[in-house]
Amino acid sequence: MQRKFFDIDDRLLDLAAQTESDIKSAFERIESNAFQNQQKVLASFINNNVGESSFTSSTGYGYGDVGREKLDKVFADAMECEDAIIRHNFMCGTHALTVALFGVLRPNDTMLCVTGMPYDTIQSVIGISKQPASGSLAEFGIKFDKVDLLEDGGVDLDEMRRRLKSDSSIKMVYIQRSRGYTLRPSLTVEKIEEICKAAKEVKPEVIVMVDNCYGEFVQLTEPCCHGADLMAGSLIKNAGGGIASTGGYIAGRSDLVEMCSYRLSTPGTGREVGCTLGHSREMYMGLFSAPHVVGEALKTAAFCAGLFSRLGYGVTPQPNDERADIIQSVMLRNPESLIAFCQGVQSGSPVDSMALPEPWDMPGYDNQIIMASGSFTLGSSIELSADAPLREPYAAWMQGGLNYAAGKTGILIAAQRMLDKGLLEM
Repeated sequence: MQRKFFDIDDRLLDLAAQTESDIKSAFERIESNAFQNQQKVLASFINNNVGESSFTSSTGYGYGDVGREKLDKVFADAMECEDAIIRHNFMCGTHALTVALFGVLRPNDTMLCVTGMPYDTIQSVIGISKQPASGSLAEFGIKFDKVDLLEDGGVDLDEMRRRLKSDSSIKMVYIQRSRGYTLRPSLTVEKIEEICKAAKEVKPEVIVMVDNCYGEFVQLTEPCCHGADLMAGSLIKNAGGGIASTGGYIAGRSDLVEMCSYRLSTPGTGREVGCTLGHSREMYMGLFSAPHVVGEALKTAAFCAGLFSRLGYGVTPQPNDERADIIQSVMLRNPESLIAFCQGVQSGSPVDSMALPEPWDMPGYDNQIIMASGSFTLGSSIELSADAPLREPYAAWMQGGLNYAAGKTGILIAAQRMLDKGLLEM
């Protein structure tokens, strides 16, 4: 006999059981990928002789921190690229992306984003937000251009080729892998390879950079295996496995990673400085756990898609779709339902379940944002969370779940909250 710890309507529990039956093939695919990715990460640890000494803390300048240097090599192997720099000093994914952009772009260069308008927070970095921030790329004479997406959400390769041919100042083709606060499909590594090939056929020297946030370990390979020169992401998303308490990474071509290290610290010292302050162990552990945790988050996303699809809501991706990131969008139709869903996710979280998220004017965004994240690490989106701007189409972007059992429960509690408020028809 199963015990009930939450007051969830039996009709929702029945729908949950039907949903899990519907998505059995998706679960099998996710688990198969997680097994392959876990072997890859394990091999990177073994091949680089990770030992207890790798976790030793350093202070001050951090000169000769062998654990820090080894972690870079382990991460590069796990990402299957030439080089990487992974540090707790990166404060968020946007910071890692910013360091990469300033690291390789110079005055009069043009950054061409081929996935439409980039994510809200990076717009301030570029200098194209409604409220320009001091110190943006634009203030340093670095130009921005974009290629709008096709009607189906795909990348307009022909227009990208035309821009590359007509504008000699384009130094970087920038790809945002994840959908951000849009409903366009996130990019698989196969789609990223198409973009890379098309760009380099026109301009072989162009740098292709990928915002890889939310995409690590979702598929069997990463963007640098498919022609990307540089990528960056956050450790409180996929790559930190829910264990790293802060940090980010830049990975790719050795010469480009080296240039980025000079922006992170200082020209000349680069990666040679930077103490670890005891963060090494959790970054190693987080990377090691990441493939499994990403698999659990993907199962949570597939369940959310299946359940809310059965409840009559539009979802993207669809429950059994192959996924390129851990994000699940649910079109909730109105602000009341959106707020109730996010509040339900919060109330089903292990930390701060008593909090009641409300929309607010969050720095870096042009609309009010509601965020639910009852997480052990503040703002961690590999843990179950949901957020959205209060604007049409009133979609929630849900991601994370350290383990599927808890993630499934959190989604059911969110649905129950909507039901209790009379916002869900059964």
